[in-house]
Amino acid sequence: MADILEVATREFADKGLAGARVDDIAAAMRTSKRMIYYYFGSKEGLYVAVLEEAYRRMRAIEADLQLEDLPPEDALRKLVGYTVDYQRSHPEFIRLVMNENMHRGQYLARSRGIQKLNVPAIEGLARVYERGLAAGVFRSGLDMVDLHQSISALSVFNVANHHSFSFIFRRDLESPAAQTARRDSIVEMVARFVRS
Repeated sequence: MADILEVATREFADKGLAGARVDDIAAAMRTSKRMIYYYFGSKEGLYVAVLEEAYRRMRAIEADLQLEDLPPEDALRKLVGYTVDYQRSHPEFIRLVMNENMHRGQYLARSRGIQKLNVPAIEGLARVYERGLAAGVFRSGLDMVDLHQSISALSVFNVANHHSFSFIFRRDLESPAAQTARRDSIVEMVARFVRS
């Protein structure tokens, strides 16, 4: 099952829901289209399973960051850095999310577990924030969903607009130095925004 989802992730990320072909996924897996439909019901069912798995992977790694062992600002910096790094190294995740946004979230709405998968992201960020408030290092009044959205926006834009920015501004955004500088900039922006 995991292998099917991995192949399907590449197919949907590269071609979107409309362009992806279950026949191609089945051929790559050396299985039948019928077998895929047996497990997932339809092409759309497979697509929803791919979306769920993409979020599950990200959240599982995020949960293992051991942020509670760090001072609040260090924990926040680690979380933001992880988000930037993960999204940078998983462009297929960004393409899947972009595709789903073009569908106005209609397939995520079919998922029975997507919201539950993402609750820990907000809860983890809230725990870091609350520790920072208690220590007097973070300012009060921040909304955790809004903060999470801001972290995600910076991280996603870094990948989604990579090619256009490279061309328009004639910068090599692929170089390790450019990637490190951008990561550090995003981490610093978020830390300064939250700091009291």
